[in-house]
Amino acid sequence: MSELIAKASGHVRVEYHAFHLADSGEYVQPPFLPENGLIFSRPGLAVVLTGVSSGPVSLTVELFRSAVPPPGSDAVWDEIVEHSVESVSGDMSVTALMDDRPKLPVLTAFGPAHYRIRVHARGRDHAYDAHVTEPVEDYLLQVWPGRQEPDLVYRHSDRYGQTTRQAAHEQPQQAAPHAGPGEGWKRAASDRLHRRNP
Repeated sequence: MSELIAKASGHVRVEYHAFHLADSGEYVQPPFLPENGLIFSRPGLAVVLTGVSSGPVSLTVELFRSAVPPPGSDAVWDEIVEHSVESVSGDMSVTALMDDRPKLPVLTAFGPAHYRIRVHARGRDHAYDAHVTEPVEDYLLQVWPGRQEPDLVYRHSDRYGQTTRQAAHEQPQQAAPHAGPGEGWKRAASDRLHRRNP
């Protein structure tokens, strides 16, 4: 069993359907194609996608010394994706555009290195594209040191993730820099979701 070295919970403020896991000073979101529908990254910065456009979400962070066993088969979470991130500075923390750094532990307890982050999400369909004043979405980040590897998908079941993945696969040209980081897939995913929910 992997040793839990730190755990904390709190709220993080979302802006533009995302919150960040960032090294100090790394706040510029890169152009991307979020093929797993939940998290993407470049060295020094990872972005977690949210259903709400803005407002608070609930977040728990768990830091481990080594790899965590795969999650069970229960349906507590809508989405579970394991992703590799690289911390260049060794001080990667949860950040938000408006809140800077919430009071949560540094994610990269073992300094500059590659880490595995297992992101759990639920509730992203409840208030899609809305501004909320109270959390309607929950996230769990489990983090441990580990080499860079392909994503592992344990669960894909929310509609927001499905539409985001479809938009990424069907319209890669939408991620052109002149459209702004991610604007193309956001529009495509939003159009697809709203067509399903008139």
